[in-house]
Amino acid sequence: MNVDPLVSRLIELALEEDLSLGDVTTDATIDASFMGHGRIAAKQTLVLAGIDVANRVFDAVDPEITLRWECEDGDNADAGQLLAEVHGNVRSLLKAERTVLNFLQRLAGVATMTRAYVDAVAGTNAQIVDTRKTTPGWRTLEKAAVRAGGGANHRMSLGSGILIKDNHIDAGGGIAGAVTGARGFAPHGLAVEVEVRNLDELNQAIEAGADIALLDNMNLETLKLAAARAREAGLLSEASGGVTLATVRAIAECGVDLISVGALTHSSPSVDIHMKVRRA
Repeated sequence: MNVDPLVSRLIELALEEDLSLGDVTTDATIDASFMGHGRIAAKQTLVLAGIDVANRVFDAVDPEITLRWECEDGDNADAGQLLAEVHGNVRSLLKAERTVLNFLQRLAGVATMTRAYVDAVAGTNAQIVDTRKTTPGWRTLEKAAVRAGGGANHRMSLGSGILIKDNHIDAGGGIAGAVTGARGFAPHGLAVEVEVRNLDELNQAIEAGADIALLDNMNLETLKLAAARAREAGLLSEASGGVTLATVRAIAECGVDLISVGALTHSSPSVDIHMKVRRA
C-alpha cells in the first residue's frame, strides 16, 4: 500500500485530531524515559490491510519506533494471532496507538469483506471491483484495501475513466450522442463505459461503439441475456446495483466479467484489532 500525498495529509489530520492538545493521561502517568514494546494482534478472523499507513503513523509520532510485522497486507489472520511487534518509548507508543488501530481496523475491515465477495464468486469468470463510494479522504487507502482482499479497482477518480451513467444520458440527449462526445473528448486508449438499464439501451451502446456495458439493476434472466449479447459484440460487461453476498454468486453465474460492489467501501464493518503495551 503506497502512501501518497493525500494519505500523508490524512495522517496529519488524524494525529492532529488526537494530539493537538497533547496526551495528558500518558504524560501524567508514564515517565518520559520509559521504553517498552507493544503487540498488535487480531481479535477476530480477518484479512490484514493498512501496514504502510500504520508504519507512517508510528514514524510521524516518533521516528525511533521500530516495528516487525508477522503478516503482510492480504494475509488471513485468526483470532488471537500476532500481527506485529513494536518497540520504542512508551509515551510514543501510547500516543500512536489509537490512530494506528483506527487505520488498521477500518482497512482490514474493507479487505475482509472484499475477500468474502471474492471467495463467493470463486470458479466463475467474474471479477469483484469497487466503486467511488468511499470515505472522503480515504479513497487511496480503501481501494488499496480492496486489492489486499483480492478485488480490483474501478475508477480512482472522475478523471481516470469514462463512465456514462443515466444522468449523463438523460440530461445529454441519449446514448449515441454521449458515446460520440466521449470518443471525441477522451484521451487515446481510455475505455468508454456506458450504463444501460435494459436490452434496448445495451444495443444502443453497442451500436454507438462503447467498450464496456454497465448492466444496472437487471434481474438475473435479463442479466444473463445482456452478458451474452455484450460478449457477442466484443464488449466487457459489468453488473451493478444492489449486489450482496447472498446474490453475488448468482450474478456471477450469469456470465458477466465484472461485478461492482459499493458495499466493499461504504458498508464494511471495522474488524477488531488491539495493541497491548508493556514497559521493557
